[in-house]
Amino acid sequence: MAQKGFELDHETFSCSICLDLLKDPVAIPCGHSYCMNCIQSYWDEEDGKKPLSCPQCRQAFTPRPVLVKNTMLAALVEELKKTGPSPPPAPADLCFAGPEDEACDVCSGRKLKALKSCLVCLASYCEKHLQPHYDSPKFAKHKLVEPSRSLQENICSRHDEVMKMFCRTDRQFICYLCSVDEHKGHDTVSAAGERTERQRELEGSRQNIQQRIQDREKEVKLLQQEVEAINHSADKSVEESEKIFTGLIRVMEKRSSDVKQQVRSQQESEVSRVKELQEKLEHEIAELQRKDVDLNQLSHTEDHIEFLHKFTSLSQPTESADSSSINIRPLRYFEDGTAAVAEVRDKLQDVLRNKWAAVLLTVRRVDVLLTKPQPKTRTDFLMCSREIAMDSNTANTRLLLSEGKQIKEIRKKKEKRFVITQPDPLPVFNSQVEGAYRMSVRFFGETEDPLS
Repeated sequence: MAQKGFELDHETFSCSICLDLLKDPVAIPCGHSYCMNCIQSYWDEEDGKKPLSCPQCRQAFTPRPVLVKNTMLAALVEELKKTGPSPPPAPADLCFAGPEDEACDVCSGRKLKALKSCLVCLASYCEKHLQPHYDSPKFAKHKLVEPSRSLQENICSRHDEVMKMFCRTDRQFICYLCSVDEHKGHDTVSAAGERTERQRELEGSRQNIQQRIQDREKEVKLLQQEVEAINHSADKSVEESEKIFTGLIRVMEKRSSDVKQQVRSQQESEVSRVKELQEKLEHEIAELQRKDVDLNQLSHTEDHIEFLHKFTSLSQPTESADSSSINIRPLRYFEDGTAAVAEVRDKLQDVLRNKWAAVLLTVRRVDVLLTKPQPKTRTDFLMCSREIAMDSNTANTRLLLSEGKQIKEIRKKKEKRFVITQPDPLPVFNSQVEGAYRMSVRFFGETEDPLS
């Protein structure tokens, strides 16, 4: 019962024209639903002959209804496709031709879908009307192909005969009457014969194409290897360059640390020296100040004997720091060191500026080296042609040179000419010519007339 329910669903949502599930379903005013393409094609055939009507209930419509896709019905059909079982195949005698199908030429009324087309009958047949071609010996030599809409193109428009011949002169298909009429005297063969010859050419073309495909596949493989090699080389170059620059940065950081340490060490030494001298001076100042106080007190004493006695001891000179050791220089101190570092920086920048262009140029000169294919045709050989300038004073008398001193031709007996297109080793004519030809690898020559 469940299976019948699903079958009923498929039948309910099927188009009565194509007998398949609805595609872009539309509902016409009478309520019946069809595929949009099916009902449009059906009405296009009836348009102008009689009022448009429903294929099922025959209700007429004036004017032609505007078709709009029923989105809800379309959603139900899509859901049925996902959840429901596949519909049972329609019997052969119910497989009616749709808008895009080739219809049977024998069926009357609503035509069935063609199963085969006959190139002899120039007609298409459904399974029922095709059966005589299988049963009767008279149709044994008929050629059956997949249904085709171009059968009428095989009919001669002038004689209304099947075109079974091919005119090679005019490069067109003709019928037998054409061959004895307007194509009389032309090079004509049967279409089958022309097909056989062209089939051989086709096979040759296919072999050539397949060979080219193999060659190109090999080249693609080589290019892929080239890409991998380029990527590997680039990655390695970047890695090594980063190591070099990292090393340079470390060297610069080390030098920076050395300079910093040297400056700080010298700073500490100089500050210590200055502070030591400063302390001596401050001690001397304190001693002088104390002595000045004693002298001041002595100057006010009234006892002459005491004055003279103390004056002798107080008037002795006090040890003093060597003032000549105090050299107040301009406030430069470590500026000379900074200038030296700046000079090194400028020199490094000059080196980088001068050498960096060469580094970048070297990187840009990396080329993909591809193996050139061996020349096979005249055009391929001419791509390798070169011109050789000869010395007219030492050239062989058989050589005829142009104004640019290139070999124009080589005279042989009876003025036979051998025109040079590509230099390569030739029979010995002259040592100069022979040496010149040895400069190349491939040789291609052309003669205007045979050499004797």
